[in-house]
Amino acid sequence: MIPAAFDYACPTSVEEAVRLLAEYGEEAKVLAGGQSLLPMLRRRAARPRLVIDVNRVQRLRGVREEADSLVIGAMTTHHDVIHDALVRRHAPLLASATETVGDPAVRHRGTVGGSAAHADPAGDLPPVMLALNAGMVAEGPRGRRTIPAAEFFVDRLVTALEADELLIGIRVPKRGEGWGFHYEKFQPSAQAPTLVGVAVAVRRESGSIAEARIGLANMGATPLRAAAAEAALAGADATEEAVARAAGAAAEGTSPMSCGGTPSEYRAHLARVLTRRAVLRAVRSTGRNAV
Repeated sequence: MIPAAFDYACPTSVEEAVRLLAEYGEEAKVLAGGQSLLPMLRRRAARPRLVIDVNRVQRLRGVREEADSLVIGAMTTHHDVIHDALVRRHAPLLASATETVGDPAVRHRGTVGGSAAHADPAGDLPPVMLALNAGMVAEGPRGRRTIPAAEFFVDRLVTALEADELLIGIRVPKRGEGWGFHYEKFQPSAQAPTLVGVAVAVRRESGSIAEARIGLANMGATPLRAAAAEAALAGADATEEAVARAAGAAAEGTSPMSCGGTPSEYRAHLARVLTRRAVLRAVRSTGRNAV
């Protein structure tokens, strides 16, 4: 299908992009890597009056350190995230999960900010942002603000960004010693959506799990925290038996949909199985954070 007609703008600064967003509001769409927006335009699932292409805004690219955090520009591609030394050292969960996104062509064009702003509940990176307690940095006419990942994803394909705000970066806290990470997912084929994804960050102390943060993909209208499993893991022994018991609660409080021939009960089963695997892998990786 041919997209509906739209106007096109290619700003070279954040300020210019924000001005256009303020002018057009809900009738504008931001084009980043295009891996999500272009198919929507072709299907006419999106019919914007203006497409704002931010590929020439250099300020939106790259990774830098700011005190105890990394700030990843929204236009940084998946490929660049995977190979960035700072990300691999301080946020290895993000690097390893990004390696599973799409195929090489998608990873060379797709962007970390585009993935976040699309807010697909089956996306691989949003649950990682929950597990890492990331902050989503937005800029608009009223200035800049940081939205916690837990508040950023509002509904399926809906975020807390205002119509005149642009996602400019993602702030990821660095993790110290004792942390381990792993991302596990199940998808029927390389091109199929993720049925269930599990992003895990765990901290060990004296052989026990002191803290666990678990983000789930495709277990509801938004990425979710597996709160019951996290609570069961806190203070538990880092053994296969204890982890298996805690992982049994991974689907509590979730609302997976039955669609595409996949019943919700199967998604819940996958959440429990993948959480057990991911937590055990994360526990084993504690103390060797770099991927």
